[in-house]
Amino acid sequence: MPLIPEEPQIHESAQGPRATSASGRTAPTPRPVPGPRPAAPSRPGRPGPLRPTPPAQRTPRDVAVAQPGPSAPAVAAVSAPPPAAPQIQLILASPEGALDAAEEAVDMLLDSGRAPGEVLVITTGDQHPWAAHELSFGEAAYWAQHDAGDDVFYADASAAGRAAPRQVVVVALNGGTDAVAAETLPLALGRAGALLIVCGDPQRINSVLGAGV
Repeated sequence: MPLIPEEPQIHESAQGPRATSASGRTAPTPRPVPGPRPAAPSRPGRPGPLRPTPPAQRTPRDVAVAQPGPSAPAVAAVSAPPPAAPQIQLILASPEGALDAAEEAVDMLLDSGRAPGEVLVITTGDQHPWAAHELSFGEAAYWAQHDAGDDVFYADASAAGRAAPRQVVVVALNGGTDAVAAETLPLALGRAGALLIVCGDPQRINSVLGAGV
């Protein structure tokens, strides 16, 4: 008996006995329901489909990890403002009258409330009589009174560099050369904390300092 064209020849031992219809013809064997087809293998030499790279794992709440570094200073250093420059006053006087003008300036300072220990008087010519008198007892006694700081102190230009700063410095240009005056005036300005008073000839002072005072 010829086989049905649509059916492949399969041995009965594999398929089992076939059912016979009423007409005497063997009924066709039912075809199995096709399942999912397996994925076709990639051809040699051609890469298969690329899968997207999974995203990197993220830390909880995306907390950034701080990198260690040098610690910053807690408080920035603040530089103190420079001290204000002392005021400068000029008292017109000749070399012969400069010492008397300085004495009057000291009296005015004391009358205005300045303490005697805040005043230093420097002479460029002859020594003040007080300084000459105290030096007659020796330099040790003289400078001991300076260190005590409880009275007006008088010094000539040669000893002014040893004197400590005071709030007010009075300079009497009562003689001496221009070189002595040029050295004494900047020194006196550096010793003055609040006020520098210069008693002398303005033209000489301007020629020494190079500018008006």
